[in-house]
Amino acid sequence: MSVRVRPASADDAGAAVLGEVGEDLLAGGPMRHRVEADASVDRMARARVEPDDHPHRRLSDGTIARIVPSGFTTGFELDVAGTPQSHVDLDDPLHLHFEYVGRMAAVIDQLRMPGQPLTAVHLGAGALTIPRYIEATRPGSRQQVIELEQALVDLVKETLPLPRGAAIRTRIGDAREGLTRLPAALTGAVDLLVSDVYSGSQTPAHLTSVEFYRLAAGLLAPDGVLLINVADGSGLAFARRQVATVHAVLPSVAVLAEVQVLKGRRFGNLVVAASPSPLPTTWLPRLMAAGPHPAKVAQGDELVEFMRGARVVTDADATPSPRPAASLFER
Repeated sequence: MSVRVRPASADDAGAAVLGEVGEDLLAGGPMRHRVEADASVDRMARARVEPDDHPHRRLSDGTIARIVPSGFTTGFELDVAGTPQSHVDLDDPLHLHFEYVGRMAAVIDQLRMPGQPLTAVHLGAGALTIPRYIEATRPGSRQQVIELEQALVDLVKETLPLPRGAAIRTRIGDAREGLTRLPAALTGAVDLLVSDVYSGSQTPAHLTSVEFYRLAAGLLAPDGVLLINVADGSGLAFARRQVATVHAVLPSVAVLAEVQVLKGRRFGNLVVAASPSPLPTTWLPRLMAAGPHPAKVAQGDELVEFMRGARVVTDADATPSPRPAASLFER
């Protein structure tokens, strides 16, 4: 599903209830943006084999990263080893084609005052979709991106240039180690930290443990927010442990996902939002209304039930995220 996130007018109004939400909420709710959805299905994870005349680079593990025109909407996609990693529309940075990215944007829109610059750190560059979105909606934001692959960063910046004057600095290295090398002034001062790191189709194990999340949480401002992209399938065993692990570090947690994904009925992405401070209750109807739809936000008692029986992940027992079935990437 493609979504375009637009600033809402002062006349936008309405209300959303917690729980499952249908298409009738597309224009509802007191929110800063609208979601415009086309009739296409969720194509968050799709594989494509492209000829080598598309811009490409070989990464350190031997896989090939390519920038290819999207076959389903405007803009381009970053594809790594057959796994779609990012979508970027240079003509419209508010066009967020992947649903989970739209859900992250819905949370980001709630931070601070509308349009207020943020201090942000991103783990995993992809095609720099979220940094571009923040630059477009909050000019003057200071952003740091940590990415393992220099070749990928070069490919993205050469093929999909960043906006002129954008304060987006890229640092090369492992995401977890890179957190320890950021300027000391960022400690306790980061408004937003996004963890969206994938090696192929899996999140590396060392970026899933309580030790990692403690390190990440140390950067957050008192009311800063950590956003994590968690991919899981039937039963959500991995996602439940991830939520329990984040909750052991940051007391206020919410989970956003498509309804069937959150019920564990199909493989997909869950967005985990966490903060040292209580997430404002006013966010909930806005996040529900923002979509993409059908949307669900789990928090409070529902989140406690979601985590029930899930053990906190440590470095000693951490595993990569589940590998999706090959059929998930078929076009």
